[in-house]
Amino acid sequence: MTEKTLIIVKPDGVQRHYVGEIISRFEKKGFKLVAAKFMRIPEETARKHYAVHEGKPFFEGVVKYISSSPSMVMVFQADGVIDMARKMMGATFGFTAEPGTIRGDFSCSKGYNLIHGSDSPESADFEIPIYFTPEELADYELSDEKWLYGKND
Repeated sequence: MTEKTLIIVKPDGVQRHYVGEIISRFEKKGFKLVAAKFMRIPEETARKHYAVHEGKPFFEGVVKYISSSPSMVMVFQADGVIDMARKMMGATFGFTAEPGTIRGDFSCSKGYNLIHGSDSPESADFEIPIYFTPEELADYELSDEKWLYGKND
């Protein structure tokens, strides 16, 4: 079953000029981009997105961080996209992320982490509608889909 994930290039990724590089990595992997918005995430939206963490010591800081400057908010689609994207992103902070991952290659921070990706189908189902209406998700076929997603049966 094809799944979708929310990917956000966070303010530090935008400010450090990594939007194109990050999109390119996902596209080269074979993910289909089905929605994108460049936006400054309103504080109320950030609070809704991170509501699961409300009451934790880092909650206010993460809300302030994600709403501090523009972000690139996207939806990618592919079979197994959530697990693949999480592996490509790397450990939560660049300080501990492995080389070859987005965070491992572009970050050494113990606080900022460049990118957000849904961690489960349930969180994707919750997060995507916060940023996109169903009409904003493009339904189309890639011309190379059979080569990207095909099986050698």
